Amino acid sequence: MLDRVPNWGTALLAGVIFPLGLAPFDVWPLIPLSAGLLYTALNRTQRAGGTGFAYGAGFFGAGVSWVFVSIHVYGNTPVWLAAALTTVFCGGLALLFAAQGIAFARLASRHPAWRAVQFASLWVLFEWLRSWLLTGFPWLYAGYGALDSPLAGWIPVVGVYGASWFLVAIGCLVANALSQPRDTGRWAGTAALVGPLVIAGLLLQRTEWTVPEGETVTVAVVQPNVPLKEKWDPRYRNGILSDFGTRSTALAQDHDLVVWPESALPGYRDRLLDVIKPVGQQLALLDSTLITGIPTRDITGRYNSIIALGAGLGTYHKQKLVPFGEYLPLERWLRGVIAFFDLPMSQFVAGKTEQRPLFAGNLPVAPFICYEIVYPDFVQRHARDAALLVTISNDTWFGQSAGPWQHFQMARYRAVELGLDLIRSTNDGVSALITAEGAVTITASQFTEAVISGTVQPRSGHTPFAATGSLPIWVFALITLVLGRDRA
Repeated sequence: MLDRVPNWGTALLAGVIFPLGLAPFDVWPLIPLSAGLLYTALNRTQRAGGTGFAYGAGFFGAGVSWVFVSIHVYGNTPVWLAAALTTVFCGGLALLFAAQGIAFARLASRHPAWRAVQFASLWVLFEWLRSWLLTGFPWLYAGYGALDSPLAGWIPVVGVYGASWFLVAIGCLVANALSQPRDTGRWAGTAALVGPLVIAGLLLQRTEWTVPEGETVTVAVVQPNVPLKEKWDPRYRNGILSDFGTRSTALAQDHDLVVWPESALPGYRDRLLDVIKPVGQQLALLDSTLITGIPTRDITGRYNSIIALGAGLGTYHKQKLVPFGEYLPLERWLRGVIAFFDLPMSQFVAGKTEQRPLFAGNLPVAPFICYEIVYPDFVQRHARDAALLVTISNDTWFGQSAGPWQHFQMARYRAVELGLDLIRSTNDGVSALITAEGAVTITASQFTEAVISGTVQPRSGHTPFAATGSLPIWVFALITLVLGRDRA
């Protein structure tokens, strides 16, 4: 049947179905199917670049075209220009799959099994490339599909890149077998490799890599659901600040920790001390900690920050800034050209690499703001001494798209990779408390004003991934890619 479809058509279809394997759809078998279709298309074409680009166009067009919402709805950009910018964004990213296709055509072995291994390794290396190229866009990784699959037990061991390798390799091995359906040896070999991998994944889910330390912490997570147009409007400022003070003090009566989302307060910290200080003093008397996002500034610059008040301590400045939303590349030429290039709070600078964790009482808490939680090795490095993870965000920019759910899935994944409970507070969803196994204990509906309440368990110890990061997988991928070149 596939023989009747042009290679670029097969690749385009394969790219379009890939995001259906991730949140909010979660049909994870579509990820190895998508990878297997691209692998098949590349095996039967001499136009690897064009085939790879077609796949990338479907992949990013279906998976991250929600940036149109950010540009048009919240960036006040005309529809035609927002569509053009979205097309350029997705098309630029698709070039990476074009390069991946060309690299596969030049490096791949003639041996089917080795070709499958090389394809999976090349996939992982290009995922890694996406994590840092042009500041990085580590979105839509294949490994995220493993979160609710039989392979989930591998996540604390190999991380998202390792899980990507497994899912892509499975797709390629099955594609090899389907290319010669009467070859029982290929089917037997595929079963011999995939079967133990799945069984091990199921068994590893029973392993407790980290252990509880101390008593559980009662947490209240605030989801204020303040529209972006109101957040920075002076007419709504007093109401937002009053709600912050009143609600925080009330929640501290019954909770050890109160968490507000990114930029919960509409102004710089130094201008809101008359609000912050009384709240901090009241919470200190109640032996409760408040963690909130707030812009800060000093002589070195302006920061997107998260602070701990009351019984807590510390300030963290965001390091992974979002282009256009938090800083403007080529600002000298772009500032003021269109509304999207002049968004509120788009003049931040990045915080220092080495920053201390926040403390909630005597508990070290690793803080991450918005986009930072999607960088697996960044989170791994900055959570080494933490007992809990907290991430705050404002996913209002994504609207009613798959974006917030993809972001939420990645936050859940970090909890599993590191074996630590995670607290997530966002402006309008998805806010939640997440266990070290990735289970959601409580969550708030999107686009609602809500407070969710529950407990999290501080933990100590390290998962294998927490100890090593992704380096072993990158090395493995590079070695197998090179070794396969000599395999006939």
